[in-house]
Amino acid sequence: MKATPKISTRHFGTQLAGCDFTELKGKLIVLEGADGSGRSTQIEMLKDWLENLGYGTVNVGLKRSTLVAEELDAAMQGNILSHTTRSLFYATDFADQLENSIIPALRAGFVVLADRYIYTLMARDIVRGANPAWVKSLYSIALKPDAVFYLRVSPQTLVERNFRKNATLNYWESGMDIGLSRDMFESFMKFQRLILAEFRRMQAEYGFTIINGNRRARAIHAELRAKVQEILTQTK
Repeated sequence: MKATPKISTRHFGTQLAGCDFTELKGKLIVLEGADGSGRSTQIEMLKDWLENLGYGTVNVGLKRSTLVAEELDAAMQGNILSHTTRSLFYATDFADQLENSIIPALRAGFVVLADRYIYTLMARDIVRGANPAWVKSLYSIALKPDAVFYLRVSPQTLVERNFRKNATLNYWESGMDIGLSRDMFESFMKFQRLILAEFRRMQAEYGFTIINGNRRARAIHAELRAKVQEILTQTK
């Protein structure tokens, strides 16, 4: 008598064709947060710590697909992408990384560190007026992470950090495409408040962990490291 195959509950709705989620041995750890929240710094610190412990790691993030990343980046430089085209670009970028980077790494037992995942993409689209059901359908193939940490930082701190780092604000991160204000600083503040509100709503739905990102990097890292250590000792 043939054994009944296990049904995977690791995706949000639609399993990617040819991908067996029941064989994944690694862990998927996601860090979410706006530009200036310290995500990339925390990813690097976690990577160094994990590799010192003997874990293999793989980093993924937004606009890193070999399929469309360069085209998406080039299209965004002109500040003329329609909301739908932009959404589909990002969804394609994510699907390519899921199939060709994330799942193979997890199958091999690696810890995958995601410098943002579908939650940022969904929040951005919804704030820009996209139908939430349509947005969810774009990412229904996504693998459910083992943990999601959202680095919540106040808009005022974000704008200060962005000015220190780049001396300017990003057009898209400021929401200039949706007409919140002609002034980029004011638009940035309004847009980031909308994103914060959407993440609060999403946290209630998806249950990810909110981390106070207004603190020093070492304090944040200590908290993240303790939480990731707990995840690494869990069995699927």
